[in-house]
Amino acid sequence: MSVIRLENSLGRLPQTRMREPVNFSLEAGEHIAVMGPNGGGKSCLVDLLTGRNLLMQGRLAYDFGPDTKPTAYGNIVQLTFEDALGTVEKPYYYQQRFNSQDRDESPLVMTVLKRALASGRVTATGLSADEARMAGHGLTYEEAVAAGSEDDTEFLQNPLLDTFLMRDLLQKRMVLLSSGEMRRYQLFKYLIKRPRVLIVDNPFIGLDAPMREQLNQFFQLLVDTGEVQIIMLLSMLDTVPSYMTHVVEVADMQVGPKRSRAEYLSSLPDFKASPFASLSPQLKKQIAELPVLPVANLTIDGHATDEIISIRDLSLPLPDTDRVLYGGLSWTVRRGEHWALQGRNGSGKSTLLSLICADHPAAYACDISLFGRRRGTGESIWEIKKHIGFVSPEFHRAYKENRPAIDIVASGLHDSVGLYKRPRPDQVETCLFWMRVFGIEQLRDRMFLTLSSGEQRLCLLARAFVKDPALLILDEPLHGLDTYRRHLVRDVIDTFCRRPDKTLIMVSHYEEELPANITHRLVL
Repeated sequence: MSVIRLENSLGRLPQTRMREPVNFSLEAGEHIAVMGPNGGGKSCLVDLLTGRNLLMQGRLAYDFGPDTKPTAYGNIVQLTFEDALGTVEKPYYYQQRFNSQDRDESPLVMTVLKRALASGRVTATGLSADEARMAGHGLTYEEAVAAGSEDDTEFLQNPLLDTFLMRDLLQKRMVLLSSGEMRRYQLFKYLIKRPRVLIVDNPFIGLDAPMREQLNQFFQLLVDTGEVQIIMLLSMLDTVPSYMTHVVEVADMQVGPKRSRAEYLSSLPDFKASPFASLSPQLKKQIAELPVLPVANLTIDGHATDEIISIRDLSLPLPDTDRVLYGGLSWTVRRGEHWALQGRNGSGKSTLLSLICADHPAAYACDISLFGRRRGTGESIWEIKKHIGFVSPEFHRAYKENRPAIDIVASGLHDSVGLYKRPRPDQVETCLFWMRVFGIEQLRDRMFLTLSSGEQRLCLLARAFVKDPALLILDEPLHGLDTYRRHLVRDVIDTFCRRPDKTLIMVSHYEEELPANITHRLVL
């Protein structure tokens, strides 16, 4: 029995139309990994499967069994594992979790979950309008009562609270959830609606090893129940979870035949040997020969220093908890050092980087010096960021400018979100050079929000490098990239940081993502 079947199908939207008619089926008992490179068409296939992209030819059929409705509504749930606050009506911005007023307005996890239970089934596109509003705005007392908030007994008896380790999150505010906690929340939120098919997009990115193992166990548990079938979109092409029964490869806007997991793994190419997985010798030579832009001589109290970052006795109380991050951390990063910043999800890595970059309001109350200047001594935010190249998953989620890709890259010249100053011809050439380095020069005129998530990440990486920064701060820079591009970006970082006086701080939960020239580690 085919639970979902596409026959000789093409979508109506020309910008997301496959090159050839699509034939795909999810049979009873199957769990399919959809594998493919960034921009290859995985999300376009899902749009066909869910009916989001209506057909201009072919046939889409569902059979969810005699006890369920015959449509995708409620039977198919898609999780992209974006931050829930990035897709709701209330605008998301990068510093939102650090703003006390927005933090206090953000609802409790328990309130949102109970409202979700009361709202009926979710759609294939995600949150209902009410739930979207709820995820971004606090509840009035009357709304909370209407949502059943006055009686917790039935809700607290739900066994999935224990399965997904949710009880410790119920009293946290949505805006304060870490990456791993957000995944637990989203899985619970949608699985309590008992969907027939669960479509998950790169669920393991950004998770530390213990959390990846825990999430794997959750998916195995779902498979063992036999109640839910999983379609999992994966960009790491060399890893297929053991509970996946089949693999479908999608590349160059073409959908390949369905193969068994064992057959796919037996035919894996050598990704490291691929010409797409590393910089060409010519580009390596061009990067190595770039002139090093001077940084003003570093001084502290009138004395010369090589300290790029100096943090002294840092302790940061977490709002709404009795936890204190860092516990008196002192940390010095010197010119030319390459640091790996590591630790479990929720240990404070991204918050520490936000303090350095002055995105966190507590940055000015802490004893932090950057490029020899004490934070809060009259410097502007632009002076702080002038010599820093930065990218992070949160920054990516908050970057909603829909401009040509080359404009997104050029915005890094002036540290702006959006392009407010037209670049000179020589600056345009610099932007194109870095787009060529990251393999995206052909995307220069494509609108940013029409690109795949991986292509967007490559644009933001080029944006971080375009001003040739003295300090690179890369928070999970390979987040969501396919296997080829993970090797490529690692090679770019390694090549760039071999130049004189280039300083690096990089966060990653995968040891193999770190460049070869890491010199120091800080584990939180």
